[in-house]
Amino acid sequence: MSDDRVRAFTEFRERMNERILAEPNQVVRRFFALDTQAYQAGVLDVATKELLGLVASLVLRCDDCISYHVAKCRDAGVGRDAMFEAFSIGLVVGGSIVIPHLRRAVDFLDQLEAGAEAPAEHAHG
Repeated sequence: MSDDRVRAFTEFRERMNERILAEPNQVVRRFFALDTQAYQAGVLDVATKELLGLVASLVLRCDDCISYHVAKCRDAGVGRDAMFEAFSIGLVVGGSIVIPHLRRAVDFLDQLEAGAEAPAEHAHG
């Protein structure tokens, strides 16, 4: 698979986030802001928070969130070996139903490592 999946994911996500945030709904805007704030460095660094988000996304089986956190982990300097450790935790916690999502996560990671451009700002999924 080419980097088309990464490009399509990134373009759709950015377009829809823009569209959603253009609405005058303060609950949605505040949730997006809370999500952004939660992943900022604090006692836990950004890489650790993104790894936590990745594991939670695997267990919850959200492919968009998995892809997003894979990209953000890479941006935060998380290496492939560390990501595979996180994948293993998600697999153990979530069980075999996580395997199809793990396949897509590794495919997404491979595309990013091959030079596909990752999503920019943090806003969940």
